[in-house]
Amino acid sequence: MFERKKIIVVGGNAAGPAAAAKAKRTDPDAEVILFEAADFISTGTCELPYVISGEIEDYEKIVYFDPDTFFRKKGVKVFTKHLVENINIRQKKITVKNLASSDYTQFQYDKLILTTGSKAKTIPNLSTDLENVFTLKSVSDLVKIKGFIETRPVKKVLIIGAGYIGLETAEAFVKQNYEVSILEITDLPMPEGEQEVSNLILELIRKNNVKFLSSAKNTKFNIENNKLVSIKYNGRFIEFDLVVVAVGVKPNADIGLTSKLELGKFGGFKVDSKLKTSDPNIFAAGDNIEVINKITGRPDYMPVATVAHDYAHIAGANAAGANEHTKPVIKNIAVKIFDRAYCQVGLSTKQAKTFNYKIKTVYAIAYNLVKVMPEGREVNGKVIYGTENKNILGAAFLGGQETIGYADLVSSLIYNKAPVTALAEINYNYTPPYSPFVNLLSVLGRKIKEEIK
Repeated sequence: MFERKKIIVVGGNAAGPAAAAKAKRTDPDAEVILFEAADFISTGTCELPYVISGEIEDYEKIVYFDPDTFFRKKGVKVFTKHLVENINIRQKKITVKNLASSDYTQFQYDKLILTTGSKAKTIPNLSTDLENVFTLKSVSDLVKIKGFIETRPVKKVLIIGAGYIGLETAEAFVKQNYEVSILEITDLPMPEGEQEVSNLILELIRKNNVKFLSSAKNTKFNIENNKLVSIKYNGRFIEFDLVVVAVGVKPNADIGLTSKLELGKFGGFKVDSKLKTSDPNIFAAGDNIEVINKITGRPDYMPVATVAHDYAHIAGANAAGANEHTKPVIKNIAVKIFDRAYCQVGLSTKQAKTFNYKIKTVYAIAYNLVKVMPEGREVNGKVIYGTENKNILGAAFLGGQETIGYADLVSSLIYNKAPVTALAEINYNYTPPYSPFVNLLSVLGRKIKEEIK
């Protein structure tokens, strides 16, 4: 008698539903089941700050499926509030705890896909179990923050961390008229980026009434009655009503430790080009894996939503019997900071030096439009390139929406190993309302050509 293939997906935030749906499409006869420990599946994570700001009216708008509609439309059974606690690799079974009833059940699988995502990093001596201390990693986190705001008097907000999430979250609270401060261990916001651009971001957030508390290594947290009431910073006490810890994320691969699946340098699952883990019946995709960096050729950790989505489709297809392969990744990230857009593509200067590249950098300022146009304003850019092969290694931009296109074009040039001088040779478009007569990328390219003559 014919037995249906059993494919189980662990994790239901973004990559999980994509992998599960793809597996079902690839093999419609397969039984596909998805387990998620939290209350929601198929949620937007990048959109969370915009719910706080009010630009997205309600968190329900970023919950794209519930279990019933996902089963009706995708044919995948979904169990929320179910935590997968153990994988028995030899018997091909998982042990699942029903968090509502505390009951345990075992499920057999033919293929397993781990899409457990990432988890927020925390700070020593500051527990996120405190009443007014939160992370912003999931819809569940968002619901807790909104619930606190609606039931407590909140005026002063502290954001810990000045990376992508911290800056977006700071802006969100400013838009709701809170007094916002950012606490950062280094001297500048976006500390892993380019110093010239980080200085501009500092000016930008201060202009928008965000206090920047830098070099905060020796900050002390004062806790009373299960709440953070103040911090001691540079010898003075500053009170806060609500705190969001935004110091980055790390792979949520704890289940790999107990099941003895191989993890990499960054703590994510090691996978091959088919997204198989060290066990041939277990696949992994999303923010819990390490990818191959296209530039360095080495494993890297890039918790980027678009990469997670693409890789999830490949994992789902292969678990169902396909033979698809991943390709190395170029990091290409953008973030809105008030009325500006910041983009970082490829390697930063710090990263390039870490990988021992011999590099040069070029920085330039140009207008996004011709100066006579009313919406014309400055856009800043920096390109990092190798002195030996003259290839682009990375770039950073701060300006308007045009920087998104600049970053995408640079990403394409890096992917195709174009020489850095190509920036000066491209035929850029021009129309006064939308594009400049001399593109910033052309300016950067011309400077580079002068340098390497």
